[in-house]
Amino acid sequence: MRATRERTGERSRPGDENRRRPAPNSAGRRRGRRPQSARQKTGTRPTRQRALRRRWVALLSVVTVAAVVYLLFFTSLLGVRSVEVLGANSVSADQVRAVAAVPDRRAMLRVDTAEIRDRVAAMPGVATAEVSRSWPSTIEIEITERTAMGYFERDGGIHLVDGTGVDFKTVKEKPGGLPQLKLARVAPDDAPTRAVTAVLAAVPEQLRSQVTAAGAVTPGSVELTLANGKVVRWGDAEQTERKAKVLAALLTREGKTYDVSSPELPTVS
Repeated sequence: MRATRERTGERSRPGDENRRRPAPNSAGRRRGRRPQSARQKTGTRPTRQRALRRRWVALLSVVTVAAVVYLLFFTSLLGVRSVEVLGANSVSADQVRAVAAVPDRRAMLRVDTAEIRDRVAAMPGVATAEVSRSWPSTIEIEITERTAMGYFERDGGIHLVDGTGVDFKTVKEKPGGLPQLKLARVAPDDAPTRAVTAVLAAVPEQLRSQVTAAGAVTPGSVELTLANGKVVRWGDAEQTERKAKVLAALLTREGKTYDVSSPELPTVS
């Protein structure tokens, strides 16, 4: 080696051999990892100040959420200020508000709308009720009133009955344009009642306006009495449209009783 260097004019200098040798790894040091001191200098681990800042931010977030929850649920900031009733005609809106009993100034989110709905729906003249929140401070109650399909007399009063057989109102005078229900019992769970109300709801308006009385002993024996005194034996609540067409043709013939219970074989007597 020395001879070669002398021929090329190069001289070896002290330390050349050491520079050409790879330096051994330091004890306990793995290839590819930086020393812990270097990581600390470049900020790989958060400093104490940064850790404290993060804790304060987390604490403020929790406090903010707690404050918002408190304001929304436990103060009157967004509390009830008014109750609006929709769909009330024959039923008094003030009566609906009284039955609803919505707590004044209570936080909107704490108002039990389902409980209010059930109280209002239990009112005799109300068929259905829906309760909703109208932000920022109004509770809306929308009702559907019951519509009288007929009436019956009992205990000296005139009882109005809707299409489901519910006795929902008592009046002093007979209502015009409604048929009298001639039934042994009037109730939603009574089969003859359901049959009669189903027929009255399904017949054409032109025919229904002529009916002055409707009754049945069984669900299949519905009878209608017309304003001119003629009696229609309707039968059950099936094939309503077909029976109505057959009856319209039969009423052009002289007779007292018109039987369309079997529309294929109608009779007049």
